[in-house]
Amino acid sequence: MFNRVLVANRGEIAVRVIRALHELGVEAVAVHSTADEDSLHVRLADRSVRIGPPPAAESYLNAQALVAAAETTGCEAVHPGYGFLSENADFVRACEENDLVFIGPPADVMERMGDKARAKAEMRAAGVPLVPGTEGTASIDEARAAADDLGFPVLLKAAAGGGGKGMRIVTEPETLHESYERAAAEAQAAFGDGTLYVEKVITPARHVEIQVLCDQHDNVLTCGERECSIQRRHQKLIEETPSPALDDELREEMEAAAERACHHIGYRNAGTFEFLIGPDGSFSFIELNARLQVEHPVTELVTGLDIVREQIRIAAGERLAHGGRAGPRSGHAIELRINAEDPARGFAPAPGRIERFRPPLGPGVRVDTFVEEGTTITPYYDSLIAKLIVVDASRPLAIERARRALRELELEGVATTRDVLHDILDSDEFRSGEYFTSFLEEAGARLPALAGA
Repeated sequence: MFNRVLVANRGEIAVRVIRALHELGVEAVAVHSTADEDSLHVRLADRSVRIGPPPAAESYLNAQALVAAAETTGCEAVHPGYGFLSENADFVRACEENDLVFIGPPADVMERMGDKARAKAEMRAAGVPLVPGTEGTASIDEARAAADDLGFPVLLKAAAGGGGKGMRIVTEPETLHESYERAAAEAQAAFGDGTLYVEKVITPARHVEIQVLCDQHDNVLTCGERECSIQRRHQKLIEETPSPALDDELREEMEAAAERACHHIGYRNAGTFEFLIGPDGSFSFIELNARLQVEHPVTELVTGLDIVREQIRIAAGERLAHGGRAGPRSGHAIELRINAEDPARGFAPAPGRIERFRPPLGPGVRVDTFVEEGTTITPYYDSLIAKLIVVDASRPLAIERARRALRELELEGVATTRDVLHDILDSDEFRSGEYFTSFLEEAGARLPALAGA
């Protein structure tokens, strides 16, 4: 096991990783920009290093500064969390070149999977079902030809990234050119790579993902699914497990596909295979997130696994207890993302100072956060304030527990997603389990928080 690890991130995920390291008896070194000087993750760490000014490009995305921070503090490994450089193969290589263990997949696997078009080709070779679309990246003329062949609507997607960046739905030929240029520009700004590929839009669709853990000894452990269909701007807002869309047979088919893929590509550490489920019940691969997911806690609550702890153990060369399927799985878990956003203004970011913060307590309630009263949510980084996660014996009970926890949550000072989350939990669609990725767009003014009520 390592003696000291650099946590190359901030916010709630840095807090989460530091706690896992301490439980393993490992020292944690935090990094921070000048904007995060007094953040909780800095205070929890055994030591900290200032790496730059507030803009992410000059701090948390500065690979050279991160490697230098690890070297000067005597770290043996680096945990990237999610976001920032967590899926950057060049950063992985920089760590390896400086004798630092990267707590994640190898650089070559990350590079192959980071190129979404190349990842699709590898999944095809592994026998994993794919969404119909171009086999590789597409120029504007190739995108137009593919759209004509597939039929509208189609989805333009960045080849080099995810998280909703560089993504546009095109419903008619007349808007293809403008949508292509905007998606390419957004992808270039976000990932330094403006290349796109084209997929057929599956509608109505469910977004369901499979969590995997893979060690260096050829063990692949699949940890069940997460339902992620409640989204805004292609970014998740609520996740739950098990998915109300899956039966045991479909779940096993999806986990088996993920397991095959892991063996085929030589995957290691934690990762998540994302799929779309069509109206006919068929599933198709979207992408592989070669990192820890924001929504990992729901899997932890139903499997009893500590995924961050397993990440660290795997990186240190230890074996998983076994491969195959993680089990037994017990209960139903729901995660609600509390973001500093204004739902009535299209989920616009709402930075500001947290004047009051009292997280809910009680049985089956977990809150992952870095926020305290007086914390400033800056405009420089992600708007996530906290993740509210609940678990109970059944889905109806978990929904009621989530509603209770939201009512108990006291959060003042900035606009948040709390009210719209409550509206969603109260909706007929969510309660029935019959909801799709288009839910928020279609719900519109039916949800009071979206109408500004």
